[in-house]
Amino acid sequence: MQSNNPVFRRSEEFNRPGTNAYGNQTYAGNGAPYAGYGDPATWSTGTPGVPGAQPPTTVQQPMTIDSVVVKTAISLAVVIVAAAITWVMSPTVDQNSDPSALSGLIAALTIGSLGAFILSMVNSFKRVISPALVLAFCAFEGVALGGISKMFNMWYPGVVPAAVIGTFGAFAGTLAVYKFFDIKVSTRFRTMVIAAMFGMVGISLFAVVLSLFGVNLGIFDNGALGLIFAVVGLALGVFMLVLDFDFVEQGIANQIPDREGWRAAFALTVSLVWIYTNLLRILAILRGN
Repeated sequence: MQSNNPVFRRSEEFNRPGTNAYGNQTYAGNGAPYAGYGDPATWSTGTPGVPGAQPPTTVQQPMTIDSVVVKTAISLAVVIVAAAITWVMSPTVDQNSDPSALSGLIAALTIGSLGAFILSMVNSFKRVISPALVLAFCAFEGVALGGISKMFNMWYPGVVPAAVIGTFGAFAGTLAVYKFFDIKVSTRFRTMVIAAMFGMVGISLFAVVLSLFGVNLGIFDNGALGLIFAVVGLALGVFMLVLDFDFVEQGIANQIPDREGWRAAFALTVSLVWIYTNLLRILAILRGN
C-alpha cells in the first residue's frame, strides 16, 4: 500500500508491495502472517555457537483497533494536559492587560509552535516511528494550543469550549460517515488532499514571512478572505481524517506491527489539531462580525 501521505510514506510497514481490493498497493500477504515466519513446526533456532545457526525468530504483535485507540488517547491526553498547564501557569489576561502580560503567552505560542513544527517534520519522515518523539510533539503542540486558546478566549469569550466540542463532533461525524457509507479512498483523492495540505502550509508560512516586512495577505484577518481560508482549512482537516481512518483500517487488516499504532495516533492528532485551530478561527470571525 504505497502512500502519498508523508506521515505513512516513510513507514516500511505501510509500504509493503502488493495490491488490495481498491487497486492500491498493500502489504505482502494481505493479512497473512509475515513472510519468513512460516509454519511454526518448521522453525529452527539452530545450534548455539555453530556457524550458520539461525537466531530465534521474534513474532511482533499486530496493530489492533484497541491499540490505536489507546495510543491516540494517550497522545491527545498529553496535548490537553500541556495546554491546560500552559493556560493555568500563564498570567491572567484580558483586553485591558498590559502588553508585558501578553508576552508570556506569545512566547509559549512561539516556542510550542516551532517545537511542534520541527517534530512534526521528524515524525512524518522517520522510517521507524518513535513513541517518545510523538509524545514530545504532543507536548509542544499542547503548549502552543494552550497559548493560542487563552488569547482567543480573551478576545472572544466562549469560543474555546465551542471549538473543542465542534472538533470532537467533526471527528465523530467523519468516522460515522466513513463507516456508514463504506468510503473507499483512491490514490487520486490522497494525492489531492496531501497536495492541498502542503499548499495551505506553504501559503501560511509565506504570509508569515511577508508580515515580517509589513505585507499583509489578509488570510489571518477577520475579513472575508480569512473566513474563506479557515473554512477551506476545516474541510481539508476532515478529508485528512478520512485518510487517517483508511490507513488505520488497512493497517489492521494487513497485521502491521503494533508500534505503527503510534504513527496512526500521530496522524490523527495532527488532523484533530488542524480542525480545532481552523474551527477556532471560524467561530472567532463569526463572533467578531
